[in-house]
Amino acid sequence: MSELVILGLLKIKPMHGYEIQTIIQESKMDDWANLLSGSIYYSISKLEKDGLIEPFKEERTGSRVRVIYKITKPGEEKHVKLIKENLGEKPHSLKSDFMLALSMIHHLDKDEAQLILNKNLKDLKELRKQWEIRKQAASESKGADPLMVLSFESSLEILDIDIKTVERAIELI
Repeated sequence: MSELVILGLLKIKPMHGYEIQTIIQESKMDDWANLLSGSIYYSISKLEKDGLIEPFKEERTGSRVRVIYKITKPGEEKHVKLIKENLGEKPHSLKSDFMLALSMIHHLDKDEAQLILNKNLKDLKELRKQWEIRKQAASESKGADPLMVLSFESSLEILDIDIKTVERAIELI
């Protein structure tokens, strides 16, 4: 997933690793794209080794030198291939560690199970508020991308289902 994101960002403009990482963190892309901050620099190194990106220029800030990368022609081809592959995937996985644990919840003390589920419910509701704020910001930005807004709407619908599922589990216990 990090390759798709990094190549996509470098397709917009050349940039250095820290800028890529900052964009990912500030946009909260790491939340919904299953990215780890540590994997960004590893992926940049691998992409460069594979000839998919290349140093464009170096920028000196004090004693620090930052390498600015740009996407190569093979990198652009790989980016398109990754987009096509991922568009063929299901939007969300049906595999769920939560559902597996829920099927075995009878092994826990009832009060403990309810305590855990109530915390989970609180966390889900807070997460939903954060995603609503992000969706609002994406919707109100100049030149808002309707497909980006759609991705936020889809995530909110999934969170709504998750909230209902946990609420129902609490009722059934």
